[in-house]
Amino acid sequence: MKNPLTFNKISAAVIIALMLAWIANKAGENLVEPEKLAKDSYVVDTSALGAAASSSTPAATAEVAVPPIAPLLAKADPEAGEKFAKVCSTCHSFGKGEPAKMGPNLYGIIGSKHAHMAGFHYSDAMQALADKDWTFEDLNKFLAGPRAAVPGTKMTYAGIKSDSDRANVIAWLRSLADSPQPLPKE
Repeated sequence: MKNPLTFNKISAAVIIALMLAWIANKAGENLVEPEKLAKDSYVVDTSALGAAASSSTPAATAEVAVPPIAPLLAKADPEAGEKFAKVCSTCHSFGKGEPAKMGPNLYGIIGSKHAHMAGFHYSDAMQALADKDWTFEDLNKFLAGPRAAVPGTKMTYAGIKSDSDRANVIAWLRSLADSPQPLPKE
């Protein structure tokens, strides 16, 4: 640099630009008052998530009417269930001997105890069912609405509302076992 003051001039220009931007921001805040809308301009439809997803009140944990799973399992597609269950892999592992994630490993879940994974910290509600086996029907109700089926569960998922999707997932989970449980009779 030929002129020793060039750096000082550039620094001063940057500082003045930042000060002008700050002053303009403050002036804008004082001149314009945002107007609160009386009604939301865009409403998000949460009805597909079900009542349990939109509220944590006792009414939200009411028993959900779920059709029996046996007739649905006869037509279920385990491959479609595996694809659907990819969202579950965020919180659960499925391979034999794999460690738990945020939720327990689900390998061999059907026929095992409710609190089946040693070392996993289950909710008190799930611990209360620790000696009870997961049946196809129990899993059907739980997957339809976890907080309705086991009030107090730590599982925050709203549930699988589609009966056929739920049957597909259960059929796939059934296949994840050393010796899969026999299908229930209709």
